[in-house]
Amino acid sequence: MISSRQADVRTGRASVLPAAAAVALLASVATSLVIGTGGIGYGDLVSVIGVRLGLPVEPLAPLTDSLIWQLRIPRVLLAATVGAALAVCGAVLQALTRNALADPYLLGVSSGASTGAVLVVVTGIGSTVGVTAGALAGALSAFGLLLLLLRGSGLDSLRVVLTGVVVGQLFTALTSLLLMASGDADTTRSVTYWLLGSLASARWDGVILCAIATASALLVARYYASSLDALGFGADTAASVGVDVRRTRLVLLVVTSTLTAVAVSAVGAIGFVGLIVPHGVRFLAGPLHRTLLPYSAVAGAVFLVWADALARVLLAPQEVPVGVFTALAGVPLFLLILRRRGEL
Repeated sequence: MISSRQADVRTGRASVLPAAAAVALLASVATSLVIGTGGIGYGDLVSVIGVRLGLPVEPLAPLTDSLIWQLRIPRVLLAATVGAALAVCGAVLQALTRNALADPYLLGVSSGASTGAVLVVVTGIGSTVGVTAGALAGALSAFGLLLLLLRGSGLDSLRVVLTGVVVGQLFTALTSLLLMASGDADTTRSVTYWLLGSLASARWDGVILCAIATASALLVARYYASSLDALGFGADTAASVGVDVRRTRLVLLVVTSTLTAVAVSAVGAIGFVGLIVPHGVRFLAGPLHRTLLPYSAVAGAVFLVWADALARVLLAPQEVPVGVFTALAGVPLFLLILRRRGEL
């Protein structure tokens, strides 16, 4: 039974978390917007946004206005939406597989999406929709291969992450083969940099597409929140309480694959966000998915916004791919999770 003291702590935490999450997200976005080159201040942000809203504010010089509106704001917003997307995918996949180590990167889905996107780019048919469609085809192919290899043991087996790593390595090799076959040094260099995870090419169309995909996926996942809670106890237990396990898994696997594909097509393969963020959120907000999913989205957004800010300023004027920072943070935490599970 839960003591009255524990109940009070949980009630107090539940009342504080929404406000804290909103403040953390807004503060992170606002701070990240003024970090970096260009000497941008908060007053400049107010002026640029005020002009777009038709408010009586003094406009900035065209160059500064373009820097903020066309480059800095889309970049920070894309970092937030992609971070939210990857964190939601990780939370859903960890419930579907009953494996604390599951996320799109470790299951090979990100690698498959990268292969599909690179195929579109090197063949010269890459528009935003074309790259996204290619990434989706690659993500679904990777997931299909993963399911095929796990057909005898199921998604909730301990083999799922190991098999996902193998699938990821296969698609990584295919991506390298595609780049070598293209024979274009400039394309190879730019795509390789992008594959490490870069927000340098963020534009408004990518922000809008990713935001729509993330919001839609979050709504679908939230609808299945109670089913995800039940799946945490196993497929048989979930079925015994009325969950259509096959349908739930199919819908959510397609949703997470699609969302991963959209994120990869926008910024490349960024690893470990979906792995580490849900674990931190579970510690603060508990395991129930009706709260875990939205808080994971906010925490993922905050995490990637700050990772991108570091990528911009740490070695300025040279920019480091944001995937480097997420890996530097993710690998030690990955090892910590393995140690706590007694697998290391």
